Amino acid sequence: MIPQAPEGCGYYTYGTPTEGRAQYADPRLITLLLAVERAWTEIDKRRFGVGNISKAEGVAYGHESHKNGLQVDVRPLRKDGRREPVSCAWPQYDREGTRTLVELFRRFSPRPLVILFNDLHIPGVKYWDKHNDHLHIALK
Repeated sequence: MIPQAPEGCGYYTYGTPTEGRAQYADPRLITLLLAVERAWTEIDKRRFGVGNISKAEGVAYGHESHKNGLQVDVRPLRKDGRREPVSCAWPQYDREGTRTLVELFRRFSPRPLVILFNDLHIPGVKYWDKHNDHLHIALK
């Protein structure tokens, strides 16, 4: 499970169900998240949001995926750095920051990734319904 991030860390947690109950991750995904977090803190002071991953033992909780610990939802970056939702259609959305975050996930991934997100100006993402406000990142 991804622990609540201490201050100074490059990520923060969010999602449903609350209190980290859907943040059970495969070790390969945890390793990727921590590698991205370390690289991110070297280039940006903002924290990125890590949301739903999986519940332990593949228990369903309203997602078709998110059952094996190899998928994670990540919030796009906001220009103001606030730890709140943002849509890629809103003026607070930071395309360049989000592009950098996507590049870090691709660079550090031990396996090919599928990234579902509806800002097609970012290389390597695929449009998917209802993915304006989060990146769905899946290790293949």
